[in-house]
Amino acid sequence: MSFNEHFGLTCNPFSKEIRTPEFVFESTGHKLMLDRLNYNASVRGIGVFTAPPGVGKSYTLHVFKRGLNPSLFTTKYITLSTVSVADFYKQLCEKLSIDAKGGKPSMFRNIQYFIYHLYKDKGQTLVLIIDEAQYLSSSVLKDLKLLMNFVYDSLNCFALILSGESYLNSVLARPVHEALRQRIVVHYDYKGLEPDEIPAYIYHKINAAGGAPSIIDEAAVSAITGFSNGVPRIIDKAMTNALTLAAQTGRIAIDADIMAAAISELSLS
Repeated sequence: MSFNEHFGLTCNPFSKEIRTPEFVFESTGHKLMLDRLNYNASVRGIGVFTAPPGVGKSYTLHVFKRGLNPSLFTTKYITLSTVSVADFYKQLCEKLSIDAKGGKPSMFRNIQYFIYHLYKDKGQTLVLIIDEAQYLSSSVLKDLKLLMNFVYDSLNCFALILSGESYLNSVLARPVHEALRQRIVVHYDYKGLEPDEIPAYIYHKINAAGGAPSIIDEAAVSAITGFSNGVPRIIDKAMTNALTLAAQTGRIAIDADIMAAAISELSLS
């Protein structure tokens, strides 16, 4: 018997595959990041959003992207590792369905033309989200500044969101990126869940999957609160382990011993 059946759950509420709205937990950090993302889109500027691994930054970007009005915004999401400037332009052309023939100057002009006419003729703002931006080379970052630097009719025509791990802040702090840094209108560092939000997060997920709060006791919640440091990915993995162990041993609830065993498995994985 699976732990879903054992505990009367419709699904594993702590699976990273579950992204439907009812499972979204609106933590303080999540709300603040969404507010800033929406502001950045509205003013068509450069936004930088950083976070340690596993706190839900990419998931918040997904929620933001899903919530934009498609009649007003065209959103493109790309994840880049270390690539050359030419490769960056080719990937961007592919995302925008633009002919990538010719060299960098040709692709640059085509991209600017597309962005401008999308905004002026269709009334849509391009929102370009680049995730894992801490891996971008200095050359690509400098060209992003140039791409934002065209101003037709004194207007910014698109919004650029650079998202990555906290190391991105160190990258942008280098003197070579001073001009790009001056163009940043939103800079937000997402820290994850506050300690008092962790129990609410766990119970919210369980409730969304049709479960009862009694399937985990307070001591177990306290244990994962202390271990996780507010990182949802760690909470999700520990809770999945705990649900599995509890079902395998026939427990009606996750207690402190089960949670300790689940955390031990997580530490060894």
